[in-house]
Amino acid sequence: MPKRTRAGALLALAVTGLAVALAGPATAAPKAPGFLAAADLPPHPTSSWTAGKVTAGVPGETAWDTCLRALPGRGSAWHRDFRTDLDTNARQITVVLPDTRSATQLTTRLNKDMKSCAARIERLDPGTEATGKDYGKLSVEDGAHVYGVHTETSWGASDVRLLSVGRDGRTVTVVNWGRLGGFEGAPVKAFKKTTTKAVNKLR
Repeated sequence: MPKRTRAGALLALAVTGLAVALAGPATAAPKAPGFLAAADLPPHPTSSWTAGKVTAGVPGETAWDTCLRALPGRGSAWHRDFRTDLDTNARQITVVLPDTRSATQLTTRLNKDMKSCAARIERLDPGTEATGKDYGKLSVEDGAHVYGVHTETSWGASDVRLLSVGRDGRTVTVVNWGRLGGFEGAPVKAFKKTTTKAVNKLR
C-alpha cells in the first residue's frame, strides 16, 4: 500500500476510534435464543427438511395470521423458516420479553388465539370451514401447549396446521407446521417432540 494511502487509512481508523470513544460503549445487540434445526422437525416420508437462517423480527405476514394475532409488533424477536421439496413447511418464531410477567401474558394471549382460531376463520370467511383441535399441554420448562387447525374452502382447498406455544422464563416460542390435506396423518406425536425440543433450546 502506498504511504499516502496507508496514512489516510490509519487516520480514518483513528477518527472512527475517537468517535466511538466519545460516544461511549454501544449497547450490544440482543442475542437470538436457540432455535430448532432441520433434523428436529417431524420426519417427512419422502423429503428432507431444509432450514433457513435465523432472522431478526416477526415476519410481516404474521399480522394477517388469525391464529397468531398477539405476535406482530414485538421488539426482540427472531424467526426461522423450514421447508421440504413438497407441500410441507414450518416456521419457528421466538420473542424475548422484558420480564417473566410479560412473557406469561403473551403466552396466555397466544393460547387464546390458537384455541379460538378456527371459529374466527369461519367468522371472517364464511366460505371456509375450519376445525380446531386441542392436543394438550406439554411438561417442559414453564410449559407448552399444542393445537391443530384444519381449513377447507368452498372451492376445495384443504390445509392442516399444527401450532404450539411454549415458554421458558421471559422467552416465548411458537412453532407452526403446515401442509395440504386434513388431520389424518398429521404427525401430532412427532410435533409434540419438536415443540419440546424448541422450548428446551431456548436457553
